[in-house]
Amino acid sequence: MKGYRISIIRHGLTSANENGIYIGSTDMPLSSKGASELAVKMDNFDYPTVQKVYTSPLCRCTETAEILFPEIEMLPVDGLRELNLGEFEGKTVDQLVNRDDYKKWLKGGKDTRPPKGESLEEMTARVFSALHNIIMNMMEEGIAHSAIITHGGIITNMLTCFGLPKYDPKYLTAESGEGFDILVTTQMWLNSQAFEILGYCPYEKIEDNENE
Repeated sequence: MKGYRISIIRHGLTSANENGIYIGSTDMPLSSKGASELAVKMDNFDYPTVQKVYTSPLCRCTETAEILFPEIEMLPVDGLRELNLGEFEGKTVDQLVNRDDYKKWLKGGKDTRPPKGESLEEMTARVFSALHNIIMNMMEEGIAHSAIITHGGIITNMLTCFGLPKYDPKYLTAESGEGFDILVTTQMWLNSQAFEILGYCPYEKIEDNENE
């Protein structure tokens, strides 16, 4: 049965990431350091050759896509945006640590939400819809390998909820410019809403040995 491969990659660093500031729905570009780090990773690793890139509409993701996959068709997908953190947006842990609503949010729960923000359950529903539409689009267009450029929280949620085998979420976190490869088959997705987690992305470079 035909499989569809997707490389799911986290965007590069922003100034908020560097300074420990919460940003979810806030639209912030890559920092100079973030863009430079992506360029270095392109030199040190092999990124996959893909036919299409699906990306969160936030500019830190579209800019990452333009750096890692130049000249590849890019399609922004609204459902791939990061969790809306509501009143927690733009604040540091130190600014929030004494708030009762922040402490409650950290304890988790699918219905728990930041004030004026989005719950985990709501995020999971839109991530499922986005991923379903991406998979259907790949099947319709005959795309064998695509990339998704999105956010750290989205990647962990996607792999934890729909990925097999099941791993502790702490093992499904992605560094900037890095992520995971998954394999989707029509039967597995339509029957079980699941995909196979293959491993890490990008890949270690294989150097040619001129003496062999």
